[in-house]
Amino acid sequence: MRRFLLSRLAQAGLVALVVGALSFVLMRALPGDAAMRIAAGRYGPDARIAEAAEKVRLELGLDRPWFVQFADWLGNLLSLNLGHSLVTGAPVLEELEVQLGASVWLAAAAVVLSLLLGPIIGVVAGLRPNGWSDRLGLAGSVMLRALPPFVLGLLLMLIFAIWLRWLPPAGFGSWRELVLPAFTLALGLAAVSSRVTRNAIASVTKAPYFTFARHKGLPEAVVVRRHGLRNAAIPVVSYLGVQAIYLVEGVVVVESIFAYPGIGHALVHAIVERDIPMVQGTALAMGLIFVAITALADGACLWLDPRLRRAS
Repeated sequence: MRRFLLSRLAQAGLVALVVGALSFVLMRALPGDAAMRIAAGRYGPDARIAEAAEKVRLELGLDRPWFVQFADWLGNLLSLNLGHSLVTGAPVLEELEVQLGASVWLAAAAVVLSLLLGPIIGVVAGLRPNGWSDRLGLAGSVMLRALPPFVLGLLLMLIFAIWLRWLPPAGFGSWRELVLPAFTLALGLAAVSSRVTRNAIASVTKAPYFTFARHKGLPEAVVVRRHGLRNAAIPVVSYLGVQAIYLVEGVVVVESIFAYPGIGHALVHAIVERDIPMVQGTALAMGLIFVAITALADGACLWLDPRLRRAS
């Protein structure tokens, strides 16, 4: 366990360094003048923009060499200080505290919904391979996975918010605003987890211990629950780490579509406003979320399969 935790801490440190460096370099590579963009956002495009941009450049230290600015960011990161937003002037950690909480609720709701949908469909399909339930599940999985998150989100918004008027199309404040973005992410996750579960169950049903349990005369539900689900859960939980990539990417798109005030929505606005500390902070938080999800998935696999604990 100590080795496992140390490896994940080292991975988190590497992610922090790489994400921060890439964010800094990519923001610098964007065309245009960051000080000009920030000045236009503060004072309006009709102001004496050249003088205002020079004032902003001196105020925020954008006139310093790039390596000095990046070294300052690394030093602040070691002291758990991500700096201040170039646009609002507020500490980045305070901004992230609110936005990250909203995104965590969205991501948690999406994962729970996907686990309620995908594995159940996969178990039904895996118990009868090549049956009608298996073919129907495959067709639905391919269709949902082929749709980009923004298309799926717009379709759900059109059906449930505009046509049926059951749910609000956007916003934040209650569980009703959470339903559509959570389902948009959950359907994409469930599309893959259902097939992973199907293949795992189909493989388990061919195992000798599963066949022996059936020959003993145990009810099918008992056989599946005792001998099938735990063994089939290992690849499903393992794939949650891979799905974290889809989840982190989807949060940016889905939050922007539904005007959900999370970390993905903040990242898009920070890029548009050339707010380098906010871009670095939000990208860093999203990278660390990915590390945390994969660590939880690996830990769950170690708990499910004692053989992995002995091997490690």
